[in-house]
Order: sequence, then structure tokens, then C-alpha cells
Amino acid sequence: MQQSTIDTVYPPTGTLVGGEWRKARSGATFPVHDPATGEVIATVADADPEDAADAMDAAAAAFPRWSATPPKQRAALLHNAFLALQERAEEFARLITLEMGKPLAESRAEVAYAADFLRWYAEEAVRITGTFRTAPDGTARHLTLRQPVGPCLLVTPWNFPLAMITRKVAPALAAGCTVILKPAEETPLSALQFAHILTDVGVPAGVVNVLNTSRPGPLVETILRDGRIRKLSFTGSTEVGRKLLEQAAPGVLRTSMELGGNAPFIVFDDADVDAAVEGAVAAKLRNGGQSCVAANRFVVADPVASRFVDGLAERLRGQVVGPGTDPRSTLGPMINEKQRNRAVGLVDDAVSHGAVPAVHYRTAGRGDAFLNPVLLDRVPSSARIAREEIFGPVATVYRFSTEQEGLALANATESGLVGYVYTRDLNRALRAVEAMECGMVGVNRGYVSDASAPFGGVKQSGLGREGSEVGIQEYLETKYASIDAGALA
Repeated sequence: MQQSTIDTVYPPTGTLVGGEWRKARSGATFPVHDPATGEVIATVADADPEDAADAMDAAAAAFPRWSATPPKQRAALLHNAFLALQERAEEFARLITLEMGKPLAESRAEVAYAADFLRWYAEEAVRITGTFRTAPDGTARHLTLRQPVGPCLLVTPWNFPLAMITRKVAPALAAGCTVILKPAEETPLSALQFAHILTDVGVPAGVVNVLNTSRPGPLVETILRDGRIRKLSFTGSTEVGRKLLEQAAPGVLRTSMELGGNAPFIVFDDADVDAAVEGAVAAKLRNGGQSCVAANRFVVADPVASRFVDGLAERLRGQVVGPGTDPRSTLGPMINEKQRNRAVGLVDDAVSHGAVPAVHYRTAGRGDAFLNPVLLDRVPSSARIAREEIFGPVATVYRFSTEQEGLALANATESGLVGYVYTRDLNRALRAVEAMECGMVGVNRGYVSDASAPFGGVKQSGLGREGSEVGIQEYLETKYASIDAGALA
């Protein structure tokens, strides 16, 4: 592989099937690009449906033994992976920046977040519990136990190329499931390097299989049609999630869907406006706004709106846009030119509908994927940007008069992943938490993600939860046995 802008240890470039690193059956490959420069930084194996069939065979063959492995042993392997990832944190951070573009400081934070899932589920592996109780009529004993659902297909996105993997792989392995991982085409290198760690610490062959591909549709469909796959976990767009749910329906698969967001950020008139501005910067610009939990719609009370807009505009103008490898950069490139152009199109449409630019975009002068931050005030509901997920460094402001109006604006979306609320009034905060139609709420903070907390949404933002003690339940089935009490006497 060609050396690019930073020194790092490069991962394998093949697929991992049944414990073996190998080329795609067809011999096909595809390039991985540095978003900051457009340079090809790696060429990796391009798996196809034949490779998918092999991975399915491997995952199915490994499942009986892995599911019977004592929880303590599964926990030890996950803990060892946690230690190995911590030891190689800087290497992974540099790899994430190289293939995804975010500043190194953010990549380091992602590695820490990713490692937390390994640590957390190493602990949860030994806490899978059941129940035993007497039937109300006294004639039977009811035994329930939790068992792994079976081989799983995990499909992950490019925006957090390591953390979205550990958030799925860790609970799956802790539960006793085997997995086929399909990382994003744009960012397969972090996945391959992480899989290398898992093999190094002793995860058995076939338990984790990795398929890189530039043609995900046929590959994923091959696996979903195989009667041995029992679970699909997907993080990505709502549009793709709908298609995958259709494909999972014939097999009646267990599904977890973490889909799009259009997060509201409500600033009430009693809020600490300075704190709200700081929270807004964190909630909007983390990962360059390329996050499903990014705040898109800033719903601000009229009395404090001008002050909030001025403060946020000043912070956005102060961002240093540049390659993530440059320690001075606070905002890296978008993942590619296509995504940048989509964001620009949303901005232009909003302005044409009457939105007022407080900070207007301009090219950063560094490459096709760079976009300086944008702030639009008084955005009309008729603009596309009011309804569509932005996925870029673009903030939009909507003003309101009453608490009810603000909450109605916040809920005026088909998405329901996360919301943010700034207020000094505890009762108002609790009313907002209860009224907002989303799965997570940040109160006086612009960050909600935590391995120990349940992550997920409502409405068209998804199904199920990841993280916390509930995340492992997504990979477990409940079995019930009714035992004749008389026969035991």
C-alpha cells in the first residue's frame, strides 16, 4: 500500500473468512481514498456473492462451538481485545483519520468510545440471566433462559468506522453469536485492522468474518436469503434500512436498525445561551456534522434567538478547516465530493426559499470534499433542509414563541433518534424529555453517546437499541420451559 500523509501500520487488505485472510474469489479489488486529498491509500479485496456464501458457511459452522463456549471465556477474549485496542489506540486513530478524514483528536475519541464497548460487553457476557419461578396455580415450574440468536449479519457505516463495529460485534460475541461483518466501502481499513486484533487475541476461526465490497446489494442479499442467518443489524440511512427490512422479511429475521436522524436542538428563553452555543458546536460539528446524532434543526425561542445566532456564527467562523492530519484543523473534509455537493444543494434550496445566511458556505480551497461551516437563520418549513438529514457542517435555525410551538417544531419530522434541550427550569426540561418524539435526549449537553447507555430511536429512526445492558438482548432469544412440579416430587 502507498504511504500517505501520516505514518501508520496498515491493516490486511483481503477478506477474512473462516479464520483465513484471502483474496476475493473473483480476484477483484477496489480502491480506498483519503477524503482530504483524493489519493488512493489502499486497494482491498472486493467480495462478491460467492465470498458471501463462504462466509455464511464459516459463521454457521463456528456457531455451535462458539455458542457453547463458557461466558467467562468469551468475556476474557473481549477484554483482551479491549486491552489490545487501547495499546494500539494511536495507530487506529491515524488509520481512521486517513480513510475517513476527521481530525486526529476526534479519531482518538472514537477509538476510546469503540474500546468502551469491548470493555462493557466483556462484563455483560457473564451476566446473561434467566428466571425460575412457580406457576401461579402451583402445578408447574417456569424456567426461562437466554440463548444466542445465531449467526448475524452486521452492516456498518463510514462515519464512525471503528465504533459502529465494536458496538455491534462486542454484544454479538458476548451473547455467543457468530458474525459476518460488512463494513462501508469508503472505510474498510479500520474494520480489517480490528478483525486482525480479534484473531490475534484468539477469537476462533469463523466466529468473525469480514467482507469488503464495492457492490453491497448482491452480497447482502445472498446472506439474507440464506436460511442459516438469524439476525441483521444495520446502521445507515433510512432509505437503505427500509430495503433491508424488506429483504429480511421472508426469513423473519431479528433486526436492529439504527437509521437516519434529523435532531432538534431546543433553546428555551430561560437557557444559558453561552452554554447552549457551546453545546450546539459540539452537537453540530462533531464528525463534521456527518453523524446521525448531529443537531440539524436549532429551534430557538424568540427572546434569545438573535444572541444565540450571533454566538454560534462566531464559533462557526472560527473553525479551522483542513486535513484531519493537520493538528491545527478542527473540521476535516466530508467523506467525498458527492456528499459535499448534496449539502451545498440543500443550502442553496433553503436560501431560495427565504432562509437567511448568517454564515454562508464557501469552498475551503483545499479539495473537493471540504466545506466550511454554514449557518442559516429563519429557515422556512418548505425548504428541503427542514425535512432531510443534512449530514454535513450546516446548521439551521427555526424561531418559536411558546413552549408548545417549540416542541411541535422539534417533533415535525419522520425521524426520532435524538433531541437536545437547553433550559434552567427542571420542570420544563422534564416536560420536554417526555414530549419529544425521540429515543434519546440530551439536557443541557450536546453529547449523548455512551457505551453504558441505550442508543436508538423511534419513528423512522430505527428499531431496537445498542449499548448498555439492553444491547446484548438484541442478540439473545428467550426460551421457556414448563416443568411438571409433580414429576419432580
